[in-house]
Amino acid sequence: MHHQPLLVVLRADHPLDLHSNLTRLADLGVRHVEIAWSPRNPDWAGQCRQLVMAFPGLHVGAASVCTAAALEDVAHAGLSFAVSPVLQPAMLQRAAQLGLTLVPGVFSPSEVWQAIALGCPMVKLFPAVSLGPAYWRRLAGPLGPLPFCIAAGGLGPVDLPTWLSAGVDAVALGGELSSDEAWSALRRWMASQTR
Repeated sequence: MHHQPLLVVLRADHPLDLHSNLTRLADLGVRHVEIAWSPRNPDWAGQCRQLVMAFPGLHVGAASVCTAAALEDVAHAGLSFAVSPVLQPAMLQRAAQLGLTLVPGVFSPSEVWQAIALGCPMVKLFPAVSLGPAYWRRLAGPLGPLPFCIAAGGLGPVDLPTWLSAGVDAVALGGELSSDEAWSALRRWMASQTR
C-alpha cells in the first residue's frame, strides 16, 4: 500500500457476483481489494478462492471480519489479510495463529494507544468521516509515532487527496463507489497517480 494508498471494499453475499467490479478495478490498475465477509453464504471462502485465482494481479483480503469464524473463512479462502471495524486482542492472536494479517479498527485515542501497545503495525480509522481528515495527525503529538493508518468509512474517490495530504497513509473506499460519477472520479485519481 505504500505504492498505491488505496483499498476498495466490495460487498455481496455471493462473492462471485463481484466479478465484473473486480474486472473494472483491475483494468483501472487498483491493486488492493477487500471482499466483505458474509455469514449468509456457506461457500463464501470457496467463492473468494475462485476470485483470487481469476485475478492474480489483485491483492485480495477480507473486510468486516469480527469473529473467529470469519477469520477461519478468510484463511480457507487463501486471503492474506483481513480488516476489522473493531479492536479485539483475541482476534489478533487468532489471526497470527492462522498466518493472517489482521488490521483492527480504531476510533478513539484509547483504542489507538491499545493498538500500539499490542504491536499493530497497521490500523483502520473507522468511521473516518465522523472524525475528519485532521484527526489522525492530531493524535501524533500526544501518542507519539502512529501505526500505518487506513482511513475508512464514508469516504469517496473525491476525498482521496484531502485525506492523504492530511496525514493518513491510505484510504478505503466502499459503498461510496456505487455510482458512475464515483467510478469516473476514481478513474481520474488513478490516472493522476501514473503521471
